[in-house]
Amino acid sequence: MAEEKLRIAVLGSTRGTDMEGLVKAIKQGELDAEIAIVISDRKNAYILERAKSYGIPALFLDSKNFKSREDFDKKVVGILDEKKIGLVLLIGYMRILSGYFAAQYKNKIMNIHPSLLPAFAGGMDLDVHKLVLDRGIKITGCTLHFVDEGTDTGPIILQKAVEVNEEDTPQTLKEKVQKAEQETIIKGIKLFQNGQLKMQDGKVKIISF
Repeated sequence: MAEEKLRIAVLGSTRGTDMEGLVKAIKQGELDAEIAIVISDRKNAYILERAKSYGIPALFLDSKNFKSREDFDKKVVGILDEKKIGLVLLIGYMRILSGYFAAQYKNKIMNIHPSLLPAFAGGMDLDVHKLVLDRGIKITGCTLHFVDEGTDTGPIILQKAVEVNEEDTPQTLKEKVQKAEQETIIKGIKLFQNGQLKMQDGKVKIISF
């Protein structure tokens, strides 16, 4: 295990359901980490209330107060630096990161996406699950990847498959995929914390000890 407790920042624009699994893993001692802050670009995002219910500092930043995407991101990076953040986790974060942000925390920003990338890159939430069902896809899942300045284009860390049943609706499929997402996030953070994720030729290589 890593010697120091990993300080995580969560950025989200929606409900932040996947944060539940992270909080549980930390409370149960499965992860030697803490969520140091939750930041949202949406004032009414439920992820802020979820954070407060766990006593986690929660902050809303209004993008209207910044001239550019980079200015907004510089403010976020300043906050993360102050909090001594070691890993940034995006959960339903609806902003594309600027090149500045991606460079400042290169290979230290993870995003969880509700499909097996590159399928449905750029899609969000129920829209993705509806497309999966509309196209009769039999296997879907989730992808944890490092974030670059593109849209769901960063190096893939982990993927987990989820079987699609004929009776599934977008909502039931979402619930199944979210369960996989939470498991994948925990596994990915453990690998990160233990120094088992190495970049090689633009790809993530998982090192076994």
